[in-house]
Amino acid sequence: MTTTLSQESMQEITKGLQSSLAAFASRYPGESGRRQPVHTVYGGAHLFKSDTAPRLGALALRSFETYAPDAKAFAQTLELPDKLADTIYERVREKLVREAVEDFRIDFEDGYGTRPDAEEDGHAVSAAREAAKGLEAGTLPPFLGIRIKTFSEELHARSIRTLDLFLTTLVESAGGRLPENFVVTLPKIVHPAQVETLADIFDLLEPKLGLPTGSLKMEMMVETTQSIINERGETNLPQMLDAARGRCVAAHFGTYDYTASCNITAAYQDMLHPACDFARHIMQVSFGGTGIWLSDGATNIMPVAPHRGELTAEQEVENRSVVHRAWKLHYDHVRHSLANAFYQGWDLHPAQFPTRYAAVYTFFLEGLDAASERLSNFVAKAAQATLIGDVFDDAATGQGLLNYFLRAINCRALTEQEAQDLTSLSLDELQSGSFVKILHNRQR
Repeated sequence: MTTTLSQESMQEITKGLQSSLAAFASRYPGESGRRQPVHTVYGGAHLFKSDTAPRLGALALRSFETYAPDAKAFAQTLELPDKLADTIYERVREKLVREAVEDFRIDFEDGYGTRPDAEEDGHAVSAAREAAKGLEAGTLPPFLGIRIKTFSEELHARSIRTLDLFLTTLVESAGGRLPENFVVTLPKIVHPAQVETLADIFDLLEPKLGLPTGSLKMEMMVETTQSIINERGETNLPQMLDAARGRCVAAHFGTYDYTASCNITAAYQDMLHPACDFARHIMQVSFGGTGIWLSDGATNIMPVAPHRGELTAEQEVENRSVVHRAWKLHYDHVRHSLANAFYQGWDLHPAQFPTRYAAVYTFFLEGLDAASERLSNFVAKAAQATLIGDVFDDAATGQGLLNYFLRAINCRALTEQEAQDLTSLSLDELQSGSFVKILHNRQR
């Protein structure tokens, strides 16, 4: 067969294309396959102790056992599918006993407030020592971090001092180590320069503290209109990601600060407000394919009983009603987040943990049969296409289905053995995290 273009001219023509594709692949590596926590729990730095996570777990379990004494009561409250009620109930209980808190943020911002400098200095040091103590005792959750104050004109000096005190004390007290999956949360960002400044601080601190280069990571909070659209009408989020210079691992949406920045009155500041869906979708468009984890905000109606002590029958009924209403609201909010591919969110009270895990487990288990069949069919079709020399061009959908099972395993909605049985994939294939690798290895 005769062609017009020579090999040399083809190479010259595609040189720019190849360079652009390489840059694209670097910018959009896709999901890492690392475990992403399903929630982040925030607590004031002045209250943080080395055993905060297990203590919160005990409170969550107490609420669960008090207001959901059996699977039927829990299922009725949340309107869970009957066929999954027992499974979800047992897995939620097991999770609360084993690992109720996945991610905790020691908060020096909204959950801490404004205090005298000497007092915040003291809490920065004491919280760091407690974190080091928890690291030694094995009582820290799998993910941990601190939220500092915003880098505003008024607060940036205070924020940087708190960060310095905390990290210096933590590293010294922990023998030069950081807890695994440690992160610094930067709130109320309005300009990429704030993110760049935090990255600059990390660059300075790491060698002075004897930490490996790049070990300090950050997450950005998206809770201002300016973080979504800048003064030039551009989306600010990609520029903020560039400013982080590879140190950003996640972006968290702040529901109530964002709605307030939109001048939405308090009565209508809600997780389901259309303004929040707009902002979350901009986050998805801006960060899709980059590997940045996305986290939704919090439900601010707490499942806390109004009556305590020795109760009348009427008070017990009212307590149960209040908790159940708050549980259902939280459950619905989490399901909304999951349906929009926000697989992580904030929890503000341990009594929210049962409904967080119930929503996550139900989300994955409900779609399990269909996803299992589709993934098995995709693997079979891809193998057949390769066998006959055809092209299988829907690997992205196959990867999406594989990611579904990886997330289900990571959050313990599904065991590794269950995933293997349902998909006919081996454990090594699942753990590879790559649909393309699975196909390639099966072709050998």
